[in-house]
Amino acid sequence: MKSLLIIDGNALIHRAYHALPDFKTKNGIPTNAVYGFASVMHKVRDELKPSHLLVCFDTAAPTFRDDMFEEYRSHRPETEPNLIKQFPMVRDLLDAAGIQHVEKDGVEADDLIAMATRLAEEQKIHVVILTGDKDIFQLIREGVSVLTPAIGFSKGKLYDRNEVIQKFGVPPEKIADYKALVGDPSDNYKGVKGIGPKSAVALLEQFGSIESIYNHIDDVTNPRLQNLLKKEKEHALLSKKLAVLLDIIDDVEIDIDATQFSDYNETLKDFFKEYQFNSLAKRFFNNVQPAPAKEEKHEEEDNQLGLF
Repeated sequence: MKSLLIIDGNALIHRAYHALPDFKTKNGIPTNAVYGFASVMHKVRDELKPSHLLVCFDTAAPTFRDDMFEEYRSHRPETEPNLIKQFPMVRDLLDAAGIQHVEKDGVEADDLIAMATRLAEEQKIHVVILTGDKDIFQLIREGVSVLTPAIGFSKGKLYDRNEVIQKFGVPPEKIADYKALVGDPSDNYKGVKGIGPKSAVALLEQFGSIESIYNHIDDVTNPRLQNLLKKEKEHALLSKKLAVLLDIIDDVEIDIDATQFSDYNETLKDFFKEYQFNSLAKRFFNNVQPAPAKEEKHEEEDNQLGLF
């Protein structure tokens, strides 16, 4: 069966950067995020053996969500200079390897992932999305699953529909409605202040969606919840608009056929040589497995398996 592995590029780069030591090449170029990204990408690909591979990136340009909500993600700290330097290096890594990647100013990676997922489904290609972003859970359905980071890759969790229900109390198709009620601190929107997960699940079990709740607001029997919902209606409806991922995007083309991937280009060896990733070169091209982290001696290899 054909399968597409979609990697949330920015999420993995950030995770690698903060998980690994601040090591550099001999001439001072920071490389920890690049090394971690490559290491985890290779490990996941080796485990899942997908027939197709795609990496989706955010850009620094504002999106429609920033236009809708001025405070969207405004609380996030500025990206560190040593991390900023490594984003183009990861793109160079992918180009050298022959791996397709996509980005578009004004479009979040999450929406690109949603679009790629839809296009793959149309070709009856199974999709696995590698990300720690819970927004992506709304894409889970038959043939679409999400692999999330954990401690140790062996403990990385693969989510299907039932796993989402167990974690949140609602199915994937109601994740946006759930977030409309409880908000999302990571994206800086609050939903309905005063309503927590338990109440959100109960409301959605009764009414089905945030729109249905407001269409039947007088049927909310708990006076406190009814008052909160009425007071925060604008925030709740806006929060859902912010949470819903778009899978049809103007001026964006994703060629699923072009994401077919069998093996790394030989030019990747030159990339590894340039950035002194000797252990990666051996692992990628000689099928050499990494030693346990405690046995690693070279600084570039410290804790690389702690990403998952």
